[in-house]
Amino acid sequence: MKMQRDVMNYDILIVGAGPSGLASAIRLKQLANEAGKELSVCVLEKGAEIGAHILSGAVIDPVALNELIPDWRDKGAPLNTRVSEDEFLILSETKSWSIPHWLMPPLMSNQGNYIASLGNVCQWLGDQADSLGVEIYAGFSAQEMLYDNNNQVIGIITGDMGRDSTGEPTSQFTLGIEIRAKYTLIAEGVRGSLTRELEGRFDLRKHASPQKYGLGFKEVWRIPVERHSKGLVQHSLGWPLNADTGGGSFVYHYGEQLVSIGFVVHLDYANPHLSPYDEFQRFKTHPEMKSLLKDGQRLSYGARAISEGGLQSLPELIFPGGALIGCSAGMVNVPRIKGSHNAMKSGMLAAEAAFESLNIYESDDSLALPPLLHAYPKALQASWVWRDLHAVRNVKPLLSRLGSWIGTLLGGLEMWLAAIQLYLPWTLQHKQADHQCTRPATEMPVIIYPKEDGIYSFDKLNSISLSNISHDANQPCHLHLLDKATPININYAKYDAPEQRYCPAGVYEVVQAQESTYMQINAQNCIHCKACDIKDPTQNIVWMPPEGGSGPSYSGM
Repeated sequence: MKMQRDVMNYDILIVGAGPSGLASAIRLKQLANEAGKELSVCVLEKGAEIGAHILSGAVIDPVALNELIPDWRDKGAPLNTRVSEDEFLILSETKSWSIPHWLMPPLMSNQGNYIASLGNVCQWLGDQADSLGVEIYAGFSAQEMLYDNNNQVIGIITGDMGRDSTGEPTSQFTLGIEIRAKYTLIAEGVRGSLTRELEGRFDLRKHASPQKYGLGFKEVWRIPVERHSKGLVQHSLGWPLNADTGGGSFVYHYGEQLVSIGFVVHLDYANPHLSPYDEFQRFKTHPEMKSLLKDGQRLSYGARAISEGGLQSLPELIFPGGALIGCSAGMVNVPRIKGSHNAMKSGMLAAEAAFESLNIYESDDSLALPPLLHAYPKALQASWVWRDLHAVRNVKPLLSRLGSWIGTLLGGLEMWLAAIQLYLPWTLQHKQADHQCTRPATEMPVIIYPKEDGIYSFDKLNSISLSNISHDANQPCHLHLLDKATPININYAKYDAPEQRYCPAGVYEVVQAQESTYMQINAQNCIHCKACDIKDPTQNIVWMPPEGGSGPSYSGM
């Protein structure tokens, strides 16, 4: 007998309890309460708890929070460290030079912003949403979209629980649930599996440049009090990356002797021998960093992809039955290294459009289906989000085409022009997706990384032990190979198996046995960064959500 799925029905379903999803849920309930209307809102989160899969620097611009919850300070939002000082450094292998603050474009200033754990902020937003009556279900992954006979999105199906590694049901098996809604808002973050499905089904990227990505690393350290400068925000360019590889570092002092140390490598690098993880570890051995971290304690580690394409890489934001919000669409301001404020505002604008359209649909009997949310992209284009992204739209293309130094200089000049309301009349497009930038291994120099010292630099397994991974090994592998022969026959033969280096968690491992060579996938190590789905040169790896609740726990990072 075929098992029947349970079905849950809501007015609005939001997939993902990040900044955009929670802001959207809160705004929906605010609008419903103001109108005296009943509105059922469900938020689905694949992490074991809200914030578990949230990883960001994070310096937070509170502009969206000021609009959403004006009294957030009185309500105890965990934004406690106000930025007190900005520094921008240029690094060589042994030295550093500080760029005078007056040379930096005004939008690069962090005055008025806060250093915080974005995961903690999301937990607090979750509490606000819960108090308004939003139903939040953590530990459930959205596995596939639901469509009706008119090709309209009508919800999602959650992943089955309790299948073994071969896909067979165990004694703990539970069939996934259908969660249906009049509108489904996708807030699953960067390179989400549902977003990828929707982009293909509705051709949402037909007018967009390829999306561009960075891979961001973060560690939290506790350092001696005499070296802690609460409120200091520091960024750098230069060593250990060369001019042809985009990226840089951040160091944020906050809380009680805590420092967020991070490094971003743009994933359009050409050399398959490059290891973003090892570049980050090498960065921490710079004299500037050693003097900061001496006698410190490393508390946590994580990594995740960052959308970097900007305005020209935004897909169409709406589809029949829903919309893409936040980093599912790509709302990061690359030079500012900020996106949570834009993500929240996009969620709020989508909520307002959905609430208005739902009222029209329910009051007009002639409408057979909920209408497209046309008001959402229009409102976004009229908002400060668009202005924020428009001012920096050419920075990433300049970096990709001209390298870090010339690209930074020209990008800075354009940002200065934007500061005085002078905008260049063109928008540079991205020419290639990141995976297309990878060159054959024989064409690029081999990079020999120094052995980890166990004081400032660490190996991958040591690091992921600080990511609090929870993953039942006896479940289906969530890293799908479209062709099982490609990792060896093409990636290994032509690119020297770059999976072993771009993955920051040691998931991919080439094993040479007596009779064969094969790619081993250590899926239990996965920290959900999505780098493999993005950077695989043959696009043979497809990342799908594992069982709900699996993966890292970044709460507090």
